[in-house]
Amino acid sequence: MSHPSAPVDALLLDIGNVVIEIDFQRVLDTWARHSGGDAARLRQRFGFDEAYQRHERGEIDVATYFDSLRRTLDLDLDDARLLEGWNAVFVREMDGVGPLLERAATHLPVYGFSNTNAAHHAYWATRFDGVLAPFREVFVSSRLGHRKPEPAAFHAVLESIGLPAERVLFLDDTHENVEGARAVGLQAEWVRGVEDVHRIVERVVGRPAT
Repeated sequence: MSHPSAPVDALLLDIGNVVIEIDFQRVLDTWARHSGGDAARLRQRFGFDEAYQRHERGEIDVATYFDSLRRTLDLDLDDARLLEGWNAVFVREMDGVGPLLERAATHLPVYGFSNTNAAHHAYWATRFDGVLAPFREVFVSSRLGHRKPEPAAFHAVLESIGLPAERVLFLDDTHENVEGARAVGLQAEWVRGVEDVHRIVERVVGRPAT
């Protein structure tokens, strides 16, 4: 894990499993329950395929993506039940992250950056509006037209933030995204649990007074 060598003037955090806990098994379990099928079979057939990535870039809408899912998974569910399962991926806010972000935001700008589609964004932006409140802005791939770890995604975010890459610290739970961020000059750290998020943010802004 790298350690920042330059001052940090802004924090940039992934959302899934950094701020909001996600569990994709819940999606498959919901679809299996509605269809009378087998979640294990759905897991074998599901993939983060081209349609999935195009959906996250905003190149296709949710109805088009769901049509692709029906074919790929051999699943006979209407859009409403597919959407119910799709949004079941979001569990709860990560332990203690809300107060941590509130405190961090009193020291420096805090931003979010998520690979997410429009349907998911509409859901979590409302359900988790409290924990997201400290963010000055949350950048989402479906609006940017680019996904992490694509360089264009990070360049677009940096242009909006208005800071040099080396003065922004990025946290993500996917190693590939961390490497992509480092390749364009960001300070970046791979987090493997909420304890890492607390430790790294507290290293930047200090521990709370006791």
